[in-house]
Amino acid sequence: MTRRSWSSKLLRLVGWGIRDARHDDLERLLELWSASGASPSVTDSRVPLVALLELDPRALLVADGSGGAVVGSLIAAWNGWRGSFYRLAVHPDERRRGLATRLVREGERRLRQRGALRIDAIVASDEAPALCFWRAVGYERQRERARFVRNFPPT
Repeated sequence: MTRRSWSSKLLRLVGWGIRDARHDDLERLLELWSASGASPSVTDSRVPLVALLELDPRALLVADGSGGAVVGSLIAAWNGWRGSFYRLAVHPDERRRGLATRLVREGERRLRQRGALRIDAIVASDEAPALCFWRAVGYERQRERARFVRNFPPT
């Protein structure tokens, strides 16, 4: 059995489905981010998420659990030059089963189809489990770069 077919069988077994987010997912998505302990951001509201869906309907991936609950997410953004991952989140009840890895691999697949030769992930530097996860799925931490951010109030 190939790794891909094994992975597909596992997804069916645990009941996850990964798909593009829809407008009716946004409130559940915000609830997921809160439940998962994601660091709050000025973009954690419906308006920026609607703008994301309108700009790139395939950028926001969600994982459905049993009963249609949103149990995982990943933003796989493409700027025409490189890909970036944001808001990888898995509900605490669904962790340690491979869902985060599956979301990342699907995000990689989509970004590679669009031409990405490089993908970066924004990860809170004080979240040791997240740092370990990204290393485990093949990403390297770059210490020679600093991230600069400027937040603006909503308009």
